[in-house]
Amino acid sequence: MLSFGRIKLPHKTYWRRTSMSQTNSSTFTPSRQRGQHLKFEDRCSLKIFKKLNFSLRHIASELDCSPSTVLNELRRGTGERNGTRGRFPSYSAKRGQANYEINRSKCHKNHKVSKDNPFIIWVTQQVKSHKWSLDACVGYAKKHRLFDEKYMVCTKTLYNELQDGNLPLTLFDVPEALGRSKKKRMKVRQHKRISGKSIDERPATIAERTECGHWEIDTVVGRRGGKESVVLTLVEKQTDYYIALKIPGKDTVSVMTALEVLREEYGEEHFSKVFKTITADNGPEFERLSELEAYGVSVYFAHPYSSWERPQNERHNRIFRRYIPKGKSIDNYSSEQILEFADEMNALPRKQLEYATPEELFDSFLDAVYSNAENSAT
Repeated sequence: MLSFGRIKLPHKTYWRRTSMSQTNSSTFTPSRQRGQHLKFEDRCSLKIFKKLNFSLRHIASELDCSPSTVLNELRRGTGERNGTRGRFPSYSAKRGQANYEINRSKCHKNHKVSKDNPFIIWVTQQVKSHKWSLDACVGYAKKHRLFDEKYMVCTKTLYNELQDGNLPLTLFDVPEALGRSKKKRMKVRQHKRISGKSIDERPATIAERTECGHWEIDTVVGRRGGKESVVLTLVEKQTDYYIALKIPGKDTVSVMTALEVLREEYGEEHFSKVFKTITADNGPEFERLSELEAYGVSVYFAHPYSSWERPQNERHNRIFRRYIPKGKSIDNYSSEQILEFADEMNALPRKQLEYATPEELFDSFLDAVYSNAENSAT
């Protein structure tokens, strides 16, 4: 069933045929903020106004845009006339929308980097050879003024260029760009016995990272679920200093033997000053860890299944996986290679350290510990 609706426009009165099943149809579009691009509905209205012989200024006032916008849109949506016969082409809303989308896809800023840029060459070398992150490259270069400002770009630009394929790098060279996901709220599970003092008893200042000497400990396994050699890792919370030691297996004897080696290396009288506290999970390999309290080291255990309570150690172990991917046997690497991997990580500038390296800060901490011991002895 059809009906006729009457629409009044300035200087014109015409009849529009509508369907009873489309009572909400209209040639008029909702109000549009000035400065916004024309939408397809605006182009349909423009076509109607053009057929009614409205002037450019009149159409512009109805669409709330400038007359030049209307003129450009008419040119964009009107096809070329082939030959001298026949009618002149009329404006098409579909043609205008299609041309707009094509032009819009080509509208972007020029790339700010080029492969012969010395800064980009240096970034590529640091990422591929030393496993640096893009942000570490930018921050370190700015801090030490390695390049002229005309060659430098920000971290976000580097990641954008990486995503667009304009860097001599791939996403697999920067694994942190692939592993980012939305954080989930975790719940503490209490289905497992805690091996010693709970992390709830640990002083709150340790989590604030205002003092040096507080560590998190864990193990990194290769194949066979830890039935072969594993890597014992420790991270100092304030400086991010990373210790990685190859041990024969994931058991208490191997762990305690490695910690005894560390006690001899840093000095028995200084051990409790360098390792004030250690926070571990509830793995069976750490069941004897509380024995270190006899040397003046406070030992705490995270809640079961709560790895986020040791975030720095988990994050550093992920970085360590760049050198030894999951599934690769630890037995394929020597103890010296494991130490070299840790040294490379400690030479990596960190944003949260104001682009200093963990090695620099931890050496300063050790100098203070040993100098205080000498002063007290004299």
